[in-house]
Amino acid sequence: MILFSDSSCPYCHRVRIVLAEKGIAVDIVDVDAHNLPDEVMDFNPYGTVPTLVDRELRLYESRIIMEYLDERFPHPPLLPVDPVARASARLFMYRVERDWYSLLGQIVKGVGDVPQARKELRESLIATAPVFGARPFFMSDEFSLVDCCIAPLLWRLPVIGIELPPSAKAVTDYRDRISKWPAFEQSLSEAEREMVAG
Repeated sequence: MILFSDSSCPYCHRVRIVLAEKGIAVDIVDVDAHNLPDEVMDFNPYGTVPTLVDRELRLYESRIIMEYLDERFPHPPLLPVDPVARASARLFMYRVERDWYSLLGQIVKGVGDVPQARKELRESLIATAPVFGARPFFMSDEFSLVDCCIAPLLWRLPVIGIELPPSAKAVTDYRDRISKWPAFEQSLSEAEREMVAG
């Protein structure tokens, strides 16, 4: 199994967390998302990372890869067994991607009104703080794919110039807990470690 991954991409980071949590043996090939090798282009018609190659299977799009890994390697499960709880987890992932990752992308790429995007992301996280404080993990008592989606974004807040106020202590407490989670620590690339080192 091979994962083509950019060492600073949050979407690749999500997949690396899942791989670490499940202890999956995989060759991680570091690539530059802006200058992909032909090999990735052969496996993925969209020319994006992460791209996973598992024998004859070629997968792209981080959520599809994450769910595939969760189903192929069922222990520990990262989605609830109950269909209602599972659908809720998928909905959370969709909302995180649509509401927060879209703003993160705008900030990182410098597209549109970056100060406004930064303000919106900060305010949204502050407004969501009670949810972060309600359970040990995001809306769950168990570590899940939702946490795998949220953790890379929170890790990057200092890099994109977002500092959360004391009123969002539940978010920063959650970030501190997740950043000490063994799979999260194992998933970090050197570039990601350096993001918070300074």
